[in-house]
Amino acid sequence: MMTVRMPVLYLSHGAPPLADDRVWSGQLARWSAGLPRPRAVLMVSAHWEEAPLSIGATRTVPLVYDFWGFPQRYYEVTYEAPGAPELADAVRRMLPGVHHDPERGLDHGAYVPLKEMYPDADVPVLQMSMPTLDPERLFELGRRLAPLRDQGVLIVGSGFTTHNLRAMAPAPDAPPPAFTVEFDDWAERSVAAGDVDALLDFEVKAPAARLAHPRTEHFAPLFVALGASADDAGSDAPRGRSVIDGYWFGMAKRSFQFG
Repeated sequence: MMTVRMPVLYLSHGAPPLADDRVWSGQLARWSAGLPRPRAVLMVSAHWEEAPLSIGATRTVPLVYDFWGFPQRYYEVTYEAPGAPELADAVRRMLPGVHHDPERGLDHGAYVPLKEMYPDADVPVLQMSMPTLDPERLFELGRRLAPLRDQGVLIVGSGFTTHNLRAMAPAPDAPPPAFTVEFDDWAERSVAAGDVDALLDFEVKAPAARLAHPRTEHFAPLFVALGASADDAGSDAPRGRSVIDGYWFGMAKRSFQFG
């Protein structure tokens, strides 16, 4: 049976209130509708850092509500996607020594966007931790996972193109701060040009990098996506296209597709 080589995604995942944003949720739904149907999703979220590298539950378990101070209804959201034990086995073969946390459910970096993209929760999902925030190591991790794309696996890096909660705007549609606009523009141009060297060295090369990312965990999933798509062009220069742009509470929600 022939399987279409799946693209790789880096998306800005939003917070639980994303479900109330009809524009953004609609953008995610249209994006997924235009993708080949995945056999499974391998999700790398900014909200799970753990070493050694770990994979989560391979059966349906409760979600991880890893946020505070929201209305109660956001803690009652469910997303009962099937587990992906076959994908977990494939990851173990590719990455010997992977730890398995059988009770670790999907965190909001995983289920919030997936609920908009695959609302029927009928695509098996496996979440994987980030064992480091080092860009080059995450890029290499992505390269090792790339063969999964030929098995119908959609590899998704879930973060946020800018993420400075101290500089959040007071409303979803408020004008973003200048540093957000500058960093977002740089990221879009660098991804479109396939400038992996600059992206991996973004803390030095990007404008206002420390303001856009006081801590880098929300940009880090991009490096996994870059690595997983690096061989598409026959070189280390994966070129991505921007699928979603704009701002949410002053943060850049730009999202990319590779391949």
